[in-house]
Amino acid sequence: MVTPPLTARFSWLLSAGWALSLGLAMAQPAPAPGIPLPLNDLSAFTSPTPNWRIVGTVRADLNKTNTLTTDKGTGILANIPLAKMPDDPKVPYKYDLLTTLQHGDVDLEFDYMMASQSNSGVYLQGRYEIQLRDSWDIRTPNVHDNGGVYERWDDKRPEGQKGYEGHAARQNASRAPGLWQHMKISFQAPRFNAAGQKTENGRVIRIELNGVPIQDDVELTGPTRGSLFADEKPLGPLRIQGDHGAVAFRNIRYVSYDKPRPELLNLKYAVYKGKYEKEPDYDKTAPESEGATKVLSASVNRIPNEFLIRYTGTLRVSEPGEYHFNLGAPGGGGMLKINNQVVVAPGGWNGSGKATLPKGDLPFELFYSKFVDWAQPALGLTVAGPGVREFVISEGAGSNGEEVDPIIVDAPSNTVLRSFMDMPGEKNTQGRTLRVVHAISVGSPEHVHYTYDLDKGALVQVWRGMFLDATPMWHDRGDGSSRPMGMVQRLGAPVLFLSKLASPQAAWTADTTGSGYRPKGYVLDESDRPTFRYQSYGSSVDDKIRVLADGKGVQREVTIANPAGDLYARLISGASITPMDNNMYLVDGQEYLRIDDVAGAKPTIRDANGRQELIVPVKGKVIYSILF
Repeated sequence: MVTPPLTARFSWLLSAGWALSLGLAMAQPAPAPGIPLPLNDLSAFTSPTPNWRIVGTVRADLNKTNTLTTDKGTGILANIPLAKMPDDPKVPYKYDLLTTLQHGDVDLEFDYMMASQSNSGVYLQGRYEIQLRDSWDIRTPNVHDNGGVYERWDDKRPEGQKGYEGHAARQNASRAPGLWQHMKISFQAPRFNAAGQKTENGRVIRIELNGVPIQDDVELTGPTRGSLFADEKPLGPLRIQGDHGAVAFRNIRYVSYDKPRPELLNLKYAVYKGKYEKEPDYDKTAPESEGATKVLSASVNRIPNEFLIRYTGTLRVSEPGEYHFNLGAPGGGGMLKINNQVVVAPGGWNGSGKATLPKGDLPFELFYSKFVDWAQPALGLTVAGPGVREFVISEGAGSNGEEVDPIIVDAPSNTVLRSFMDMPGEKNTQGRTLRVVHAISVGSPEHVHYTYDLDKGALVQVWRGMFLDATPMWHDRGDGSSRPMGMVQRLGAPVLFLSKLASPQAAWTADTTGSGYRPKGYVLDESDRPTFRYQSYGSSVDDKIRVLADGKGVQREVTIANPAGDLYARLISGASITPMDNNMYLVDGQEYLRIDDVAGAKPTIRDANGRQELIVPVKGKVIYSILF
C-alpha cells in the first residue's frame, strides 16, 4: 500500500494543502458550462489547411492505423491527414490549427477521439504542449503518452539529455481509439512586469483525463518542444497539432480568467472570550483584544478554545457580477456578510454561498466561533467570480486535525479484495446510491481491474489505472467500502447474467427469485486469478474473467453445464448499442464489446426499459471481451 501525492480530496482548481486540512469545500468554478468554441464552421480558427474540416459524425476502426471516417454535418472538428503533407520551411507548422481566441489564465475542456496509433497535442498559448495520443495499451505512461506535459528541448545538451522537464501523466486513464475521451485543463499563464520581464513561470495547475486527475501543479519554465514561438507572452492562441495523426474534437469550452481579484482592505478584528454558539450582541460584549490586520487569519487570537473572532473591513470589487464564497471555520462555525447581506449563513464548520456584487468598496463582516476542544484554530475563505479563478483570500494557516492520509491498495501482482462498492448514478429502491454489498474487486499488474457482484454473478465495472482507495473501509471505524482509482467504465446496475426467456423480447429476470441462483465462491489459478462459481437454473456455472495480454480490456468466459433450452445471457446494456464489423459492438461511445465465441448463437439487440440490451442464447459457453 502506498500514499500517492494526488488524493481524491484535492480541489480541482486550487493547489492549497492548507485548504484541505481545513476541510474547506472549494467552490470549484469548473470549465463547464464556459464559453463554447463554435464548430459550425472553421471561422473560430485562423487560416485552416485542408486537413481540417467540420463534420457531423466520426468513427475509428481499431484495425486501421491513423484512420478516421467522417460523415457530413457540424459540431465536430476533425483532422484527417492528407495523402501528401510536404514540409514548408517558411511555415514549419502549417498544418496545425490556431484559434482566433487569445488566452491567458484559462480553464479548457473538450472531448476528443484518437484514431488507432495516432498522435496529436494541444498547445496552450501556442507554446506549452499537452500530449494527445493513442496510449490505451500503455502500462506506465511517459511524457510522450496521452495527458503528458511535453518535454522542453535543447540541442546543445548531450545525447539522451536533450529533452528535459517533461511530466508524464500520473497514471494511464486513456480510452481506446474510436472512443470519446474527455480532458479538463486548468492553466495559469506566466506573469510579466510593466517592462515586459517575466516575473513568474506559467503553470499547469491541474489536468483531468476521463475524470481522473493526472497532472498537478506543473511549473513551465519555458515553451515545450515544437512551440510556435520562442518567447513567452501574457496571451497566446490555442493550437492543435495537425501533422502527426488523425484526431477529432467536440464540445470545446473555455473560461478565461482575466479580471482583477477582489481585495480585502482596512481589516479590523475583535476577539471575544467565551463559548458562542450564536453571534453575540457586540454592543453589550467587551472584546478580549482588538486591532488592525492585513490578513484574514485565526492567528490574531491567542485563546486556544472557546472564543469568537469578528472581522470588519472593506471588500473592493473591480468586476461586478455573481461571486461564490466558501468559508472554513473548524471547531465551531462562522458567518459572512458582504454589502450588509448575509452570504454564508451561520452554521457548521464549512459553509458556502453566493452574492451578486456591484463594483466598488463594499462593507465586509465575518465571524469565526470555536468551541470544540480538540479542533485546532483555523480560518479559511475562498472567492470565485466573473473572470476570477477561485483563490484563497485568507491567510489559511493551521489545521483542524481532520486530514487523512489515503489508504491505497496497489496491485503489483494479481490481487483480490472484498468490500462494499458504491455505484454512482445507480439508485436502490430507497432512492439512495446503489451499494453492491458482496463485491469482489480484482486487480492486475497490467493496470486493468474489475469488480464482480457475487449476489448476481455480474461484472459490475472495469477500469484502467491505479487499483483501489480503501480509505473509507480501513480508516477509523470505516464503512466497509472501497473506490476504484482509475478511469472507470461502469456497466450499470448489476443483474443476473443468465435468465430464462420465453422469447428474445421477454422481460429479463428482475432478481434471483425462481432462478435457483446460489453462489459457490471462487477458485484461484496458479497466478491467483479467480474463477467464480455458482448455480443458476439447474446448471453449474464457471465464470472466468481475465485481463487481455495487451492490457486493452478484459475477456469473460462463462461455461454453463447442461443449459436449459430457453436460457439467455445478457452481455451488456446501454443507452445505445451499435453493431460494427468483426463481431464488435459500440456501447454508448464509451466501450467496445467483442463477441469471441457463443457456439454459433445469434446475438440480439433489444429495447428494455428505455435502454438497449445485447443478449444471446446460451449453448454451453459464452466468451466475449470488453475493450475500453
